Amino acid sequence: MNNKYNDIINLPHHISSKYPQMSQETRAAQFAPFAALTGYEDEIAKTEKLVNEKIE
Repeated sequence: MNNKYNDIINLPHHISSKYPQMSQETRAAQFAPFAALTGYEDEIAKTEKLVNEKIE
């Protein structure tokens, strides 16, 4: 099978001499979800509470 990446597929993983390696926790934090709308969950909870009080 002729793969177009055969020339690079078995090369060693690059390790930067300029920057220290990140910990797994730091790397994971880059991809963790974030709250784009600060306070949105609190507002939803307040509205839910008001609606539930009106229903009762």
